[in-house]
Amino acid sequence: MNVLAPTLLASAAIGGMVARGQGAIINVASVLALLPEYAPGIYAATKSYVLTLSQSLAAEVSSKGVYVQAVLPAATRTEIYERAGGDISQVPDVMEVEDLVDAALIGFDRKELVTIPPVPEAATWEAFEQARWALAKGFSNSQPAKRYRP
Repeated sequence: MNVLAPTLLASAAIGGMVARGQGAIINVASVLALLPEYAPGIYAATKSYVLTLSQSLAAEVSSKGVYVQAVLPAATRTEIYERAGGDISQVPDVMEVEDLVDAALIGFDRKELVTIPPVPEAATWEAFEQARWALAKGFSNSQPAKRYRP
C-alpha cells in the first residue's frame, strides 16, 4: 500500500496538474526512510520509496507549476500502534497528530520539498542534502575509485 497508493494517485493526478500549470502533491513518508535500520522488515523500504518518489516527481514537475512535498514524521500518536498490537505509552517522544499537521502545513507554505517536523534545525537536513549531492559528483567516473582497484 505504501508503494502502490502514492504511485497510482500521483499518476492519476499529475497530468491534469501539469496541464493546468498548478497543483500540489503531499506524500507522507517517515523518518525511517532515512534510517531503515531502526525498523525491521519492509516498512522502512516502502517509506524510502515514498521519499524517492516525491524527490523524483519534484525534479520532473516543479518547473511546470506543480509542487511536491514529502512529510517525514517520526513517532506520532495514531491508531496504528494499537492496530499493530503495540502500546503507544511505551514509545518515547511521541508527537501529537495536530502538531504534525500544523508543522507539515508550515513546510507546505514554505514550499519545502522535504518536511521533517521533529528535526529542530533546518541546517541538519541541508547538510544531509549537501553530502548527498557531493556523493553524486563521483557517480560519473568511468573508472572505479582508487580504493577499488587492485
